Amino acid sequence: MGQALPKPALRPFLSEDTPVLAAIFAAAIEELTGDDYSEAQQQAWASAADDEEQFGKRLGSELTLIATLQNSPVGFAALKGADHIDMLYVHPSAVGQGVASMLCEALEKLAGGRGAKSLTVDASDNAQEFFEKRGYVGKQRNTVTVNGEWLANTTMQKTLADGTSSGVPT
Repeated sequence: MGQALPKPALRPFLSEDTPVLAAIFAAAIEELTGDDYSEAQQQAWASAADDEEQFGKRLGSELTLIATLQNSPVGFAALKGADHIDMLYVHPSAVGQGVASMLCEALEKLAGGRGAKSLTVDASDNAQEFFEKRGYVGKQRNTVTVNGEWLANTTMQKTLADGTSSGVPT
């Protein structure tokens, strides 16, 4: 009989998590985006975590959640304001274990709790299918410059439940 995979857990971001989250960020870009972005684009994108102090400040300025497996961080997601997913990254070794779905679901609930009627994300080309499966709809294509490289992404939006789905009016 097979062993069940450990279930991921969530916890809030702590400043001492910055180095491991920077490593997850870089690994996810390097290992998971090669079909959609050139090596130069990947390097430019991943360089956002080169300055760990700045990267940590960015994570700390947003509502950042960390997904752990057996108490080790394997992914993270950050909610900017009440209604925008700024970052969602999972270590390549943890892909397919429900980590990204759990992080996204938590941010959706938190955004709803903050009064957001919808949630947006600027999804990389390789993340677009993940968000589509969660009910996000592409609204516009974007091209951004990161360290001299052009990267494309898609702004996607999901309408959040309004709290009446339980059948009981609010």
